[in-house]
Amino acid sequence: MRYTALPTNTVRAFQSGAPDAHAMPPERAISDGKGTPCRHCLRDVPEDQDMLILAYRPFDGLHPYAELGPIFLCAEPCTQGGGMDTPDILTTSPDYLVKGYSRDDRIVYGTGAVIPAEQVATRAETLLADPAIAYVHVRSARNNCYLLRIDR
Repeated sequence: MRYTALPTNTVRAFQSGAPDAHAMPPERAISDGKGTPCRHCLRDVPEDQDMLILAYRPFDGLHPYAELGPIFLCAEPCTQGGGMDTPDILTTSPDYLVKGYSRDDRIVYGTGAVIPAEQVATRAETLLADPAIAYVHVRSARNNCYLLRIDR
């Protein structure tokens, strides 16, 4: 199981002013250091640091299941997070929304659930054991914002 952050080339484009999913430039703001998870380094944007706020759709194409929502990114280049260890952004909330998706990017019904933070990895492993599940999204349980993807 691997935690997957946004691709570096996508993030660098946003950091250079590329338009978001609404064809708007990313907004700039100052982080308060809490609740501002960067989807690239998978840590909160540090307090008093510049951050970007933009609309993001974590799917390649447009279709009814291609959810779109706000995300944060570090405004300055950061190192891509992810890998085998639980990222920092999955330790800042008591729970998360976890959903399984099929190879054609459709939600696999019955997989979506709000899971306590300490059980996210176990839930993802269980979902990924099902051959109908191609990958898992983890989202904010309170705001439904996309956080990261989990792959086999």
